[in-house]
Amino acid sequence: MTQQSQTVRGAGAGEGPAIGVTGKSRILEVDALRGFALAGILAVNLMTTAGPPGARDLLAEVHAADGAVQWLVVLLAQSKFYLLFSFLFGYAFTLQMDSAARAGARFVPRMSRRLAALFVLGFAHAVLLYSGDILMVYALLGLVLLAARNAGPARAWRAALWVFGAAGGFLLLIGLGLALFDPAGAGASAPANAELTAAYRGGFAEVVGANIRALPEILAAVVLMGGFVVAAFLVGFVAGRRHWLGAAVLADRARLRRILLTGLAVGIPGAAFSAAAIVGPLSERWLLLGLAVGMAAAPALSAAYATGLLLWFATPGGAATARVLAPAGRMALTNYLTQSLVMALVFSGYGLGLYGRTGAAAAVGGGIVLYAGQLALSGWLMRRYRLGPVEWLLRTVTLWARPGVG
Repeated sequence: MTQQSQTVRGAGAGEGPAIGVTGKSRILEVDALRGFALAGILAVNLMTTAGPPGARDLLAEVHAADGAVQWLVVLLAQSKFYLLFSFLFGYAFTLQMDSAARAGARFVPRMSRRLAALFVLGFAHAVLLYSGDILMVYALLGLVLLAARNAGPARAWRAALWVFGAAGGFLLLIGLGLALFDPAGAGASAPANAELTAAYRGGFAEVVGANIRALPEILAAVVLMGGFVVAAFLVGFVAGRRHWLGAAVLADRARLRRILLTGLAVGIPGAAFSAAAIVGPLSERWLLLGLAVGMAAAPALSAAYATGLLLWFATPGGAATARVLAPAGRMALTNYLTQSLVMALVFSGYGLGLYGRTGAAAAVGGGIVLYAGQLALSGWLMRRYRLGPVEWLLRTVTLWARPGVG
């Protein structure tokens, strides 16, 4: 695996050398994982941005291919890729710690500026482009990592398990209670969908107004998803401290295969129930329980994706794919925001105004074209520059100094 590592010429969310690799090199596979996760994030975000989010009520009226695509996105992508990104965020946090230590700089001011910049970027992203922003959630919950920076790996691992258990148990109990009592109001989403559709087909002011009204949903997401994100942060932190993504661990293929098979065995049934509850054919009374089961099972599939890819990257064909994915991962923040910009220009009223007029299959097909273009452009840029443009800005704020670009 060490032959597949590359010399650092910059970084995205995880600048700095990879733990377990000497000098200024980093593990190519980690960047490739981040690049792969961009595809899953794009697919999930398209289901909301293309609108309307209450597609369950319209499923009988759309083409069968659209229903199948919605089902597959929930099965394979929803809740899985933001957790993978969260894990990599926690891993990158340890790289930032090591980078500050090597530079003799104070880590807390550096990371505080970084989180503040992420929050500002996320707020602008949520208001102007996409209300489902994750950057503000990361910025707020990153404070937990900052507070836990001196915790040992064993303690952080125990905390991750407790947080995940509490968050998962809470959601599962609420979902089960609602499913058993079969609450009324299953059709209440129709007026809300009509109002949202009118807003997103309006002009710039109407779109921004709808995004601002959706900001409380981001705060609600901090509450509902916060435990899962923090748990993933802490597991990533443990991975960095215990060198789980170093060459020695990546070479343990038997261990990676065990994680892959266990993740698939646990994750696929949970994801299938989640898809059946969110998209159909289960009735709406199962919706929240489906969301809860999907989120509880998501870490298993996230781990299966990561280990399966790491195993594949060790093959000749997989190594070539990793080299294609890695540049996109190195500038993941730029690519994430670019995806939202393109989606806004296609679906919102200040762009082409296709909100609610495009089926899921067409939206995901367009997303594949966009993602392919990002892979090509990222490869071109990373051969010429150390950092993507947003990564350069974030690093400037983090270091409070102008970094190099070439």
